[in-house]
Amino acid sequence: MASPLRMTVWTRAVECLVLAAAVCFSLGATNASSRFNNLDHRLMCTCGCNEVLGECATIGCSSRGPEMAELTAQIASGKTDQQILAWFAAKYGMTVLAAPPAHGFDLVAWIAPFAVFGAALLGTILLLHRWADLPGGKTPAPTEAAALAPAERERLEKIRRETGSEEGF
Repeated sequence: MASPLRMTVWTRAVECLVLAAAVCFSLGATNASSRFNNLDHRLMCTCGCNEVLGECATIGCSSRGPEMAELTAQIASGKTDQQILAWFAAKYGMTVLAAPPAHGFDLVAWIAPFAVFGAALLGTILLLHRWADLPGGKTPAPTEAAALAPAERERLEKIRRETGSEEGF
């Protein structure tokens, strides 16, 4: 009879092998329908609805049917996803791609929104610092009023009386 420790080791080894086999098979598993769903969401319908091909809901859309048939034919021909996307881009133009490619000049479409946001944020921060440094940008606190010139104190007192502000500014 085998010892409990020995059974545990064999049980763990079998579990690891089953898990490894499951992971290997799931990594290589690509059925046609999941691949089709992936690709039809990476392409735009050319009818002008501005929706992805797989979700075009335009009534009487004359583009969706033929494009879906072309996509099915391209998948059946054994082409890779990149080859299929390149084929659609060559036939319909780059606007058929739901997302621009991330290389070459098209990389600007990915970088520009973040660059504009960063520049606007930096500009706002610099502008706020500049406004804070301007003379007269800060209102003197009531405790600082004693250090002011008599004419300035009189002006502040007049403003306080006219506005009815007892707490200061």
